Amino acid sequence: MNSFEYASPTSIGQAVSLLGTKWGAAEILAGGTDLVALMKDYVVTPARLVNVKTLPGLDTIQYSATQGLSIGALVTISEIARNAVVAQRYPALALAIGDAASPQIRNRATIAGNLCQRPRCWYFRNGYGLLAMDAKKRSLVLDGDNRYHAILGNAGPAYFVSPSTIAPTLIALGAQVQIAGPKGTRSIALGDFYVTPKAEGQREHNLAPNEIVTGVRIPPPDGSIVSYYEVRQKHAFDWPIAIATVAVKMQGPTVSAATVVMGHVAPVPWRSAPCEAALVGQTITAAVADTAAQAAVAPAKSLGGNQYKISVAKVAVARAIRVAGGLDPLT
Repeated sequence: MNSFEYASPTSIGQAVSLLGTKWGAAEILAGGTDLVALMKDYVVTPARLVNVKTLPGLDTIQYSATQGLSIGALVTISEIARNAVVAQRYPALALAIGDAASPQIRNRATIAGNLCQRPRCWYFRNGYGLLAMDAKKRSLVLDGDNRYHAILGNAGPAYFVSPSTIAPTLIALGAQVQIAGPKGTRSIALGDFYVTPKAEGQREHNLAPNEIVTGVRIPPPDGSIVSYYEVRQKHAFDWPIAIATVAVKMQGPTVSAATVVMGHVAPVPWRSAPCEAALVGQTITAAVADTAAQAAVAPAKSLGGNQYKISVAKVAVARAIRVAGGLDPLT
């Protein structure tokens, strides 16, 4: 990899001051499970690494009945999965995190790193840029191998899928991401943290080059039933083909409110309003789950090699709904 400066700030303010105002000049190093690989392959070549692993106050998990769950940016995935409060009060999150990556990666990767990780698109990973254009500004994805690319939100020019398996569940739980920058701190809904780039040079996160994610806050449980379902090619370490998180509020046997967030199907975690509308006012049955899942994938568009993903995504949503309704997901 290229040579670089290595800085170890002792405060968030120092860390922010060491970052540049343009993407690529500096990168943040925490667990390094994604960044180091990108640097080894010369996909990113920062002139400076800003080590944030020892910044104080970012490695704790705290819970309050009134404030909910607060997770510092440096808390590892495995620490969250093992946390008793998470397992008791946010079991769908514990399930999603427990399935993420491999044990070795979970022991190193941080929650902020997971949410900020770059797409797994093989064109991007081979140095063709986030939008995967050739020298004539034509998409390599459309005429190439697109079997794992987006089926929703794929009108272009972005066709990659958002890689975090945790983000859809956090979004369904109403999570906020906390950000520090030169102008102070801000907090935004995690669903608004992800954006679809329209031009090369833009990023897929609502984050400035000199801002740092400092944590995630999840509101207290509100009585919703939250379920998570993932489809991957093999149970061992692999990237999912499609995932779905469903959160439903019940009034007796009837769904009074619903949130459905899909993952690995679009450049951003994809919230499906048509699916949610198909659930509200209904009692969850296998037939209702299938109808709502069909509504979720009705806008989907195949790029050629990923037609099968539409069926897989439908299955993931239908099974997540079944689980939320207390049904066997496989019936």
